[in-house]
Amino acid sequence: MAFRTSSGRFLAGLALTGFMLAAAGCQSGDNGVLGLGFGKKTDPTAPPPPQDPKVLASQLNAYCPRVTVRDGTAFFNTYVNEVKKPKPKSKPMRKPRNQAEAEQQAQEAQAAAAAEAAAATPPDDSQRIIYQASISDVTRDCSRTDGQLTMKIAVAGKIVPGPKFTPGTITMPIRTAVMHGTDVLYSQIHQYQVQVTDPSVATQFVFTDTNVVVPAPTAQDYQAYAGYDENAPKATTDKPKKTHRKKAAATN
Repeated sequence: MAFRTSSGRFLAGLALTGFMLAAAGCQSGDNGVLGLGFGKKTDPTAPPPPQDPKVLASQLNAYCPRVTVRDGTAFFNTYVNEVKKPKPKSKPMRKPRNQAEAEQQAQEAQAAAAAEAAAATPPDDSQRIIYQASISDVTRDCSRTDGQLTMKIAVAGKIVPGPKFTPGTITMPIRTAVMHGTDVLYSQIHQYQVQVTDPSVATQFVFTDTNVVVPAPTAQDYQAYAGYDENAPKATTDKPKKTHRKKAAATN
């Protein structure tokens, strides 16, 4: 009898232990039984682990640097040159002989200072504009040959006549450039000329730089720029030098 009792107790304890292990396994979630990781399940809705971004060769071959117009380079104005009037020569001041003369000299000095201040005030430049040119759109096209990237950078814009406009040919300084970080790979100024004849309408223009050649990029980190460069030196035309012939000495 004692053997049966102890055997029954052993079986009952073993069943209770198995039940507790099964309950612990159900409550352990993704950690498995007893949190040991056995039977771990993955969440099908969880996002995949991040991977290192790599640029494919096909993407790099199709890469063409974007063209940007920098702030302050989208407009270009031309003004007429005003003839400056010579400043009146101030009379030398001498020591006043009395109080009345001192007051008169003070009034003359104040009047001269007011005249100089008025002359130094900048005039209304809007009435001096010959024309105003502006860039409305930029685009580009790229091709690769022998490790070089060749770009065609196009600039579209318009020219609006100003109050001082006269028909003729105008010259606009347009700069195109390609940079890699702080390194300048290409930079060129173009003195682009446009014929404008009708002062009542805006004249459209399209400029294209087809000579942009830079090393082929190894990553998508090039930046191209296009815009007006008012600090560029103006184009000059060399005039032919006059040659003076020496007169032959008279001989008897």
